[in-house]
Amino acid sequence: MTQLRRALTDPERLDWLRLIRTENVGPVTFARLMERFDTAGQAITALPDLARRGGRKAPLKVCSKAEAEREVAAARKLGVRLIASCEPDYPIPLAATDDAPPIIAVRGHPHLLTKRCVAMVGARNASTNGKRFAESLARDLGAAGYVVVSGMARGIDTSAHQGAMERGTIAVVAGGVDVIYPEENGGLYARLVDQGAVVAECSLGTQPIARHFPRRNRVISGLSLGVVVVEATPKSGSLITARLAGEQGREVFAVPGSPLDPRCQGPNDLLRSGAHLTETVQDIINVLEAVAIPRMREKEGDLFSAAKGMQLDDASFEEIRDRLLECLGYSPVPVDELVRGCQLSASVVRSVLTELDLAGRVQQLPGNQVVLIQQ
Repeated sequence: MTQLRRALTDPERLDWLRLIRTENVGPVTFARLMERFDTAGQAITALPDLARRGGRKAPLKVCSKAEAEREVAAARKLGVRLIASCEPDYPIPLAATDDAPPIIAVRGHPHLLTKRCVAMVGARNASTNGKRFAESLARDLGAAGYVVVSGMARGIDTSAHQGAMERGTIAVVAGGVDVIYPEENGGLYARLVDQGAVVAECSLGTQPIARHFPRRNRVISGLSLGVVVVEATPKSGSLITARLAGEQGREVFAVPGSPLDPRCQGPNDLLRSGAHLTETVQDIINVLEAVAIPRMREKEGDLFSAAKGMQLDDASFEEIRDRLLECLGYSPVPVDELVRGCQLSASVVRSVLTELDLAGRVQQLPGNQVVLIQQ
């Protein structure tokens, strides 16, 4: 069955916001909890006991109703929309990813998120030619009916936004949707709010830190049918975006460059790995014309039906928990392997892993994988 897309009521939206803002609840854990419980409100009520069963000693920091109400009020004052992943206005390609943000904040023109999008990323210290090419390519993509998505960083990102501004462009930021980073892009931010859109999954006022950027990158690629890389050094964050695009089943495009310029090594390596060579907008259009908008996967029945009715006593639960912890390590492991290796039902394994996640002992990852954080 496919997921029902409907608008949330105000109380439901508040509960969704409280749940995703709660300690140790990331997008994957949020999805598991929503599969297990009928509503976000029921999940919130169950959180302290779930974390305790997972082995947590200190109380779990659950986002209070007052905190969520303050964020909703601040968003309303700024003209920011909080859109949940189950709602019709949430971008379908992003909703189709394994770790889609349960709620995104959008400032500007949310309708742009429903159009066919192409991401463009690249070096912050881009060359003059690289920036000129990115601006021209973004302008051509806009003229062809595509919305250009980027990250509002210096260099290629800024040039891409500037080139696509007339037709509308989307910036995905690593902090709160109201936080301008880098500060020098204050003018660009104002134009994006006026003519485009700014998107974030962090709460309002959040200052961007290093670990936010890879998460920001997977939203950039998740919104898009394909990602174009224009100049990137071998360890560039732009290559993380390209890798995430491949994992999400999106097309990857790369602009070739001189082997004498380290900024061209990233795109050239992508081309060797099978990325589409990109010299003109037509190189992108020829590929994307045949690409359908990604759709949400059908759910595998009610995976948590057994877990909902499961009445394991604490001794049985601890035995299963300890068995799973013994099988886990500090490298990601597919959950299916745990199910086979521990000879337990999928619903029981997923249920126990969620409680371990809430306790801060494991982290559930996209692609149905899990990794140990602490024994």
